[in-house]
Amino acid sequence: MADAMRAGDKTPSGVANSKAEARPEVLFSDGGHFVFRAKVFDANDLRRAITRIAHEIVERNHGAEDLVLLGLYTRGVAIAHRIAEVIASFEDLTVPVGALDVAFFRDDISLRQVVPLGATEVPVDIGDRIVILVDDVLFTGRTVRSALDAITELGRPRSVQLAVLVDRGHRELPIRADSVGKNLPTKKVEDVRVRLTEVDGADDSIELWGPVDEPFDPAITESQ
Repeated sequence: MADAMRAGDKTPSGVANSKAEARPEVLFSDGGHFVFRAKVFDANDLRRAITRIAHEIVERNHGAEDLVLLGLYTRGVAIAHRIAEVIASFEDLTVPVGALDVAFFRDDISLRQVVPLGATEVPVDIGDRIVILVDDVLFTGRTVRSALDAITELGRPRSVQLAVLVDRGHRELPIRADSVGKNLPTKKVEDVRVRLTEVDGADDSIELWGPVDEPFDPAITESQ
């Protein structure tokens, strides 16, 4: 799972019907009201972004022979598997896919309860391999930093690259994604929600939500 201020980091305490035409208003446990702002990706957009990311990864690395995809829980794992499927469709080889739980490597471990999200599973030795970290949303960069720490306990890869569906800005560490599905300018108080069929049981989509009393400019969702 990616950085804080994401939907997965808060649990709704209730749902109230909204008179707004698009979506219901959601009341979070912190007392703030979030409302639907814009659909960033529909299922087709998301599929195209994953296809483009897969091609970029192979082109950047002059093939796929030495690649290992490591998805960050939760949705990064599903995205990594999809990228591997796309690569297999045009490279005629299977890229190993693993899962990485960074809960015990977070830099706020003394400030919040540690909640493991799943088992770390790495199917091959990553020594001298090209590791592609995969996540859904890149925000402050702190989750990726945690992932880099976790990787050092697994081996010494030749290089580590990062692929994300959405880069929403607001970095707090000098971390940059190598492959991005969508650069989406956001406010820190807003919430980028990625839904994947295999994780959420709903149609693939990426949506932007924000506080009900926060002004919103729809034009930002058109940024590349």
